[in-house]
Amino acid sequence: MAQHTIRFDDGAAYERGMGIWSQLAGQVFLDWLASPPGLRWIDVGCGNGAFTELLVQRHAPAEVQGIDPSEAQLKFARTRPAVQGATFLQGDAMALPFGNGRFDAAVMALVIFFVPDPAKGVAEMARVVGPGGTVAAYAWDLLGGGLPFAPIHAEFRALGFTPPLPPSADVSRIAALREVWTGAGLEGIETREITVRRSFSDFDEYWSTSVAVGSMQPMLAEMAVGDVEQLKDRVRARLSVDATGRVTHHARANAIKGRVPKAP
Repeated sequence: MAQHTIRFDDGAAYERGMGIWSQLAGQVFLDWLASPPGLRWIDVGCGNGAFTELLVQRHAPAEVQGIDPSEAQLKFARTRPAVQGATFLQGDAMALPFGNGRFDAAVMALVIFFVPDPAKGVAEMARVVGPGGTVAAYAWDLLGGGLPFAPIHAEFRALGFTPPLPPSADVSRIAALREVWTGAGLEGIETREITVRRSFSDFDEYWSTSVAVGSMQPMLAEMAVGDVEQLKDRVRARLSVDATGRVTHHARANAIKGRVPKAP
């Protein structure tokens, strides 16, 4: 699986910024899955373990295996006290190192658009999940303005910059997700939008936690100080700011789940 292009470079920075957004969306996603305790899970593209931790806390799994291509992210994941029962392995979403039917559920949390061949990744999840088990994912609505820092990206584009997108951004659309799940032979497919809201003490807090994302740094480095200030003013005008200066912003993800067919 290709290395993530719009992810925080270290676990601590991720926790301070995007991690909070991810947790908000992850809570809604796991409530929607409504899975019973005691299942065997695989978290594909687990990164620094933020979603894995949420999964352990909310669903009391019998087993969790986390897979990610980044050893640095996995190193951080292994330090989380709440996931000491989980196992974290370096690996490729398109070639999972497990046998057929090994798990009861497989998830990709904000990851599928980073997989070079999403259909192959979902087919692999379906392969390692037993009959009747769940294969699910959720992804920021990249093409529909759902990213938490979409207002900044929009203003970068207005100024002539092209913020990079992950290699499979198209799959973040609900129709595309459904097509991939159907192609993997999954049944009982359901989709939904997840909208989450976050409040910031002021614009500077929103800005600092958003531009910590690695893909923005090269663009900011190309800009003069005055141009950066102009960019900030334009972004501020796009946001909901109350009389005290507090900023409220929404982000949106698309989610999907399906079941591995049972043997006839």
